Order: sequence, then C-alpha cells, then structure tokens
Amino acid sequence: MPEPIAAIILAAGKGTRMKSDLHKVLHPIAARPMLLHLVDSVATLGAVRTIVVTGAGRDQVEAAVVPLGVGIAVQADQLGTGHAVAQAQAALTGFAGDVLILYGDVPLVTTATMQRMLDRLHAADAPAIVVLGFRPADPAAYGRVIADAEGRIARMVEFKDASLEERAVTLCNSGLMAVRSTDLFELLARVGNDNAAHEYYLPDIVMLAAGDGRASAVVETDAGEVAGVNSRAELAAVEAAWQHRRRARAMADGATLIAPKTVWFAHDTIIGRDVTIEPDVIFGPGVTIADGVTIRGFSHIAGAIIEKDAIVGPYSRLRPGVVVGEAAHVGNFVELKQAVLGKGAKANHLSYLGDAEIGAGANVGAGTITCNYDGFFKYATKIGEGAFIGSNSALVAPVTIGAGAITAAGSVVTRDVEPDALCLARPEQIAKAGWARRFRDRMRARKAGA
Repeated sequence: MPEPIAAIILAAGKGTRMKSDLHKVLHPIAARPMLLHLVDSVATLGAVRTIVVTGAGRDQVEAAVVPLGVGIAVQADQLGTGHAVAQAQAALTGFAGDVLILYGDVPLVTTATMQRMLDRLHAADAPAIVVLGFRPADPAAYGRVIADAEGRIARMVEFKDASLEERAVTLCNSGLMAVRSTDLFELLARVGNDNAAHEYYLPDIVMLAAGDGRASAVVETDAGEVAGVNSRAELAAVEAAWQHRRRARAMADGATLIAPKTVWFAHDTIIGRDVTIEPDVIFGPGVTIADGVTIRGFSHIAGAIIEKDAIVGPYSRLRPGVVVGEAAHVGNFVELKQAVLGKGAKANHLSYLGDAEIGAGANVGAGTITCNYDGFFKYATKIGEGAFIGSNSALVAPVTIGAGAITAAGSVVTRDVEPDALCLARPEQIAKAGWARRFRDRMRARKAGA
C-alpha cells in the first residue's frame, strides 16, 4: 500500500525583485495564483497534508490557502531553505509517510513528476532522499548535483561553495525533494550554517545521509518544468510556457487554433472537439466550450458555458453567469453578463444583455440593451421564445417580453409585453414640410450678420 503523502511548500521569501505589494507566490499564472497551482497539484496527487511555510507577507499568503484546508508554518527569520523546511515540523506532528518539498515560486511541476520522485524513493535501492534535477541552458548560479550514470548522488554543493570542477557540471538542483518523514527532521536537526552565506541549506541533508552510509538519488526533468519566478519577466516567461503547453493540448484534443500564440487560456478552460478559435481570444476562469463551437477573433470570455455549435464573436465579451445555448449566435460588440441565450437565439450586433433570459429562437436586434441596474439593485429581463426585439430597443427591467412578441425599433419598453403582441413605445413620427430649409436659411442669415 502506498505511503501517505505530505507536501511542504516554501513561500516565506520577500520576492523584492517583483516590486509588488502582492506577495510573489500570489501572482497569477493562467488566471490563478501560482501557489494555488501547486496546492491543486499535490491535492490531485493525494496528499493528506499540505503545509505552506510563510514569512514576509504572510497575511496575504495565509488568506489565500487557509480556506483550502492548507496548514501554515511560519519562518520568522530568513535563515535558508533548510531552516524554512524545519519550521514545518510541528505542523506535521503525528504524520508518518513521504514528504515532498516544493517551492511556491516554482509552480509548473506536474503531479507526474512528483510521482516519479516518490516512486524513486521507494525503488529497490531505497535512497534516503530523492532530488529533482534539471539541466538549464545556462547553469548560472544553481547548486550542482554530482551523480553517477544511475543517478546515485556523490555530492551536492551550492554554487557559492563549489569548486571550478564542480561548477562545470551541468546537472543542477531544482530544490525539490522527496524524503521520508522519519528521516527529514532528524537530518535537518544536524544541518549547520558553516558556508559562504551562513545559512542552513536544505541540500546538506543529502550529504548528511551519505555520511550515515545512505545514498540519495536524482531524477531529472525538463528545465521548463522547474522554472522559477523572481521577477515580472520570469513571470511572463512561465506564463508563456504554460500557455504553449495548453495550446498544444487543445489542438491535440481536436480544437483548431487559427493563430495559437494569440489565444490565452485560463487554468480551468474546458474545450470540446471540433471547436474553432480565431486569433486574439482570451479566456478567463470558468469557461466550458462544447463541441462544434466557433469563437471568432478578439473575444473575451470568462465564467461562461457555450453549448454545441454556437458561434461567438468577433469582438464579443461574455462575463460570468452566461450560458450560450446550442447553435445560438453572439455577434460583434455584444456583451452578455448573467444571461442565458436559448437554443438558436441570436444577438448579433452592438448589444448589452445583462441579468437576462432569452428564449429559444429569439432575435435581439442591433443596439438593444437591458436596463438592469437602477444604481442600487439588479433586475431581470425575460424574452420569450421566438420573440423579435427591434433594433435600438431599451428593455427597462424588470420586464417580460412574451413568446413571439415584437418590439418596434427604438422602443423603450417599461411594461410587460404579452405573447405575440407588437409593442410600440416611441413618439409618433412628425414631418414638418420645408422646416429644414427654413432653418438653414435662418442660420446662414444670422451667421452672415455676426
């Protein structure tokens, strides 16, 4: 039977290079705080406990994770990664199992990679610790992992303390580890700070275990998976990497992206088969798109459900609470909010429909708006099946347009309209013969005498 899993996520650093009042680990990737990507991943893996180590800006971090059932440990002084992990000991009292050590600013590590680390921990040679390694294009100042061909670690060393020969090694330490709880805190208690930075380094537990005659092992992953975020530029790079993979998955699953690099997904976007997405489309959180849907260019969609064979855009905005029914059309410069557009219904031009229910087959003319807000409260508009709303109608909620009814163009509708009725809510047209010519003559004379 697999061992229980706990995760310790380090998030105590100040993140000063972000130059932000928002804590570094709360900056979003794919419209979700990067820390929550990790919290979700370890939950998917089946972790029974997740502990976030906080420090600077702890109030923000704790507010984000405590409602999710995540435990908190506090690193009041920044004395290194080993010291940070040690702060989680009390929070893991009574836990016996495997511990994953992760970093809140390294959000893209997958559950598959975490599982590989745990599997290696329980391999036949029973390593004391499993380290996640990678080979960056530029090893720069990363700590080095000196290992044999089978991944058994001979030495780990921080760049500051490495010899020239060790700095020439390209296998680097991501900082992520898997270790048994029975080993972790006993080893951490023996870590010293006799190094260039006078900090307690987490990687030192590998060499302490080696001194006890117990080898550790490294498993490798792609450098992109362990990319860290310390600046706005790095945040953008990690976002780009996430989007690249998500676009590839969308296309592999049967969607057509006309210009993939211009489509931006949220972390939870769901897309069906035979969906076509044109250039410059942005998805916020909470979007589900059924099979056969077409999303035309320059549309922004968040919190919406789009049903089979519907067409949205170009230049449409769908806000939370929207349902676009099967084969319905939402056209250019149309905004929907908390609105249901029934099967086959159309709103093709220049409209705002908020807090509205539009029946199947209804047609909403250009320039129509639902006047749903009086400055204090929101009110609902209901448009029945097969109704026809004339162009430039203003529907003053609360109001119901009955099935099959017609509102004349330019109407301001303030009362309910019964089914199959014609609503005319505008002044009678009056034409005064010759008035325009007389007006122009009068104005020209006034201007000439000025």
